[in-house]
Formats: sequence, C-alpha cells, structure tokens
Amino acid sequence: METLNSTFLPKQSIPSFKIHQNSNKKPKIIKANSCFTTSHRTKDLETLKSPPTKKRRNQSFLATIFNNLDHLICTFLDPPLRPAIDPNHVLSGGLAPVSELPPTPCAVTEGSLPPCLDGAYIRNRPNPQFTPKGRPYHFLDGDGMLHAIKISQGEATFCCRYVSMHKHAAERDAGYPFVPSVFSSFTGAAASTARAALLVARVLAGQFDPANRGLGAANTSLALISGRLFALCESDLPYAVQLTAEGDLETLGRHDFGAADPISTMTAHPKIDRITGEAFAFAYNIAPPFLSFFRIDSGGKKQKNVPIFSMESFSCAHDFAVTANYAVFFDIQITANPWWILRGRPPMGRTRRRWRGWELFLDMRRTRGIYGGLRCRG
Repeated sequence: METLNSTFLPKQSIPSFKIHQNSNKKPKIIKANSCFTTSHRTKDLETLKSPPTKKRRNQSFLATIFNNLDHLICTFLDPPLRPAIDPNHVLSGGLAPVSELPPTPCAVTEGSLPPCLDGAYIRNRPNPQFTPKGRPYHFLDGDGMLHAIKISQGEATFCCRYVSMHKHAAERDAGYPFVPSVFSSFTGAAASTARAALLVARVLAGQFDPANRGLGAANTSLALISGRLFALCESDLPYAVQLTAEGDLETLGRHDFGAADPISTMTAHPKIDRITGEAFAFAYNIAPPFLSFFRIDSGGKKQKNVPIFSMESFSCAHDFAVTANYAVFFDIQITANPWWILRGRPPMGRTRRRWRGWELFLDMRRTRGIYGGLRCRG
C-alpha cells in the first residue's frame, strides 16, 4: 500500500455495526461549540459541546512561571511574523482548524451509496488544538487529527479525532502550545535561544518528557502495517490507532514493533511489500550512523537496524523508495544543526555547503536475505 496521508480500509479491517435509521429527518447544520468552529451536515446528531480550554486548576507554581516566560518571549522577543508563519494567514481556508466530532451519521443529499461499498476512508492532517495567537505557526506544526468516513450498507458515518500523544496532552494541560517547532519557532537569536532554554527547563522539571514519551505530532501520514493502522510523523514512533464498530477513532498507543534493537523515530513513509507482507522503513540520526534501515516482518516484528554508512552527514531524507533488490535513499540539502539556534536560524534548514548536485544512494541490496551496500552519485 502506498503510504500517503490517507488510506482506505477494506471491510475485513472494520467490523460492521448498526446505523441509526432516521431517514425521515431533514439534514441540518451542526456547529461545534469549541475554540474552533466547523460545520457538519448530518442526519441526526445533537450539537457537539466541547468544554472551553482552561488551564489546570492545580497547575504548579513552576508551571505558571514557565507559562509567563513563554508569553514574554512571544510578546517581546519574537520579531514580526512574516506571512509564511503568521497563523492569521496560514490557518485560513482549507487549512483552518476544526474541532473533534464524534461518529455522525451523514445525510445522502444526492444519489445513493452502492450497498457493495463497505469500508472506510481515513485521512491524517495537522490540526492545532489551540489558536496560536501572536505565536509563529507553520502549517505542519499542528497536532495529528484523523478524519474517517465509514461506509456500510449504503450509509456513511463521519468522525474526526485527535491522535492521543504526549505532546498533545502536555499542551492541553498547559493551556497553550509550548513545544517549539523546527519550522517556525526559531525566528530570531534572542527568541530562539530563550525558547530552547525554556524547553530544556521544562524537561528538567519533569513537565515534558520527550525522551521516554515521544515528541512528535503524529500528523503526517497513515500506514497499514501487518494488519494494524498507524499514524506517523518522522520525529517520533508510530501511534497505533483503530476504527471502532461505531465508527469512532481511538489511539491505542505509541508502538515500536517489539524492537529488540530499539528505535525512537521512524519515517512517516514506510513501504509495504504486497507479496510478502513485510514493511521497510528507516530512521535518521544527528550522529553517525546518520541513517538506519530496517524491516518489519509480516507478523509486525521489527528486525535489526542496518546502518547506512554511505550517508556521510546528516540529511533529512524524509522519504525513500524500495524495489525488489534495492532501497533508494536521497541525500538532500536539508540538514540540521542545533548551533544555528544561537544565530537566530531554525535548527533545520538548507545548507549551501552540502550542494554537490543531485545525489542518490542505492543501499541495502537484498540477495537471499543478506544485505550489502552500493552507492551511486549523479
């Protein structure tokens, strides 16, 4: 299955269920009562009432200090926001955030759904849980939200839910988005240094634990691996999710595929061998080996990491390709350097020094299960 930001699950992956029969009622517009507003055309559903976001009543004194310091950074240290990271520009039109919606029967206003069509279409996209007022925001910064349309017996049910991950929960408790983004949060030397130091302070104080509980937003793609559905973002491990019999979306948890050789991140674009049922993926690192390739067998068990030493420096490869005999990786100009923060630059970006023309690595030649290496540059 080609791994995109959405996928279609066949009938075998989703149990059947009984849908509400209220076909005599006219469709109506339902508006979510939350920090964001969205409209959904439904047959019969009460108005979704999400409680307004509030800070925790028992928020510690230290957490209050962190929140106030973050506010000072945004107010006095951040330079004026350029349009590319201004939430007033970015979060508009089709990128406007929406609220969660429980399973909602949908009205068919024209035509009909074929009874033989049985399954679900699920999409993953960034969707911020807070309006980042006055804060820089990139369209890839939002928390992962799954949107599902379950079709069965000529009826359709829509649902959208956030992927439940550590970043989402920590920011919900804080009452605002405090995890810096490599795409937007580092826009000036003073603000960047202060924001990085504040994040380190939160980690040391135990208010944020990315090392053990993950850092990613699970907002990039979906993949069906060994019969299980995962929401992915390359800055973290995959998150197992499921569609319930009622058409609801649930997060089962962060998943490492039972790795004897541990990983902390994984590409958001694994490749599936339709013949063997195996999945192939990689993870990149800021220290050698900069790239590690691995296989997940048809039973969902991760195999040993195989380092790619032909990748001579860190490169945000993001995606790759797999053939019957090769795995193809791209050495691109996008790299990472934490010291750039002190210069007011994002820690990830393009570097001219690396530009040596278009480069392509052909690695991991597979012959009878034995892996070897071959490098080719153009």
